[in-house]
Amino acid sequence: MLALNMLQNCTRYQHQGPTPKVLARILEDETNLAVWQRQLPRHIADFADLLLSLNEPLAESLCLEMADEEAEPDLTGLAGGFRDLQGYEGFIADLKWLVSAFACLLGARRIGLRLRVLDKAMCPRFHVDHVPVRLITTYAGVGSQWLKEGTMDRQQLGQANSQPQDSAQIQQLASGEVALFKGEKWHGNEGFGLIHRSPQPAAGERRLILTLDWLG
Repeated sequence: MLALNMLQNCTRYQHQGPTPKVLARILEDETNLAVWQRQLPRHIADFADLLLSLNEPLAESLCLEMADEEAEPDLTGLAGGFRDLQGYEGFIADLKWLVSAFACLLGARRIGLRLRVLDKAMCPRFHVDHVPVRLITTYAGVGSQWLKEGTMDRQQLGQANSQPQDSAQIQQLASGEVALFKGEKWHGNEGFGLIHRSPQPAAGERRLILTLDWLG
């Protein structure tokens, strides 16, 4: 029985599904990734593609205070330089829905939001996040990459010569999918944060990415 308990304590699972209900599986002790395999509504995907086509910079951050589960997040002015683009209001509505769902699922009262356009990998080596949990979704461009448990020796994280060379071992989120990555600061998940990295966009390509962090 002791051996079985030790085996269970050293196992982490990843779950994927076609509805947002799958995101609730991140609350399970032995889960460190939950992915909603959603297809972006056409008007939101078109807005994201149009935004990237302008080749303008975007790097904005907000610390959102959620008074209660019913409160709508205040995203006033977010990506305001693009408000004249067709689809902007629908895009912001989608962001609000994700923030509210994130807050409701976790009981979060403070959320860190980052919305960025990237033309290079911010974290090119496989690593773990020192946060409780992070939501990541790419609205346009290539999605984040992650590894199944056991693919890489955690003692070698961050070392260039230890990165997996077999592309078949590397999992990748599709554009539009919504993922919850459990990190090292989730109680009981110490030593089992999801191993992941930013992908390197092809020359001339960029990504529009949203991240939400549970701050309290």
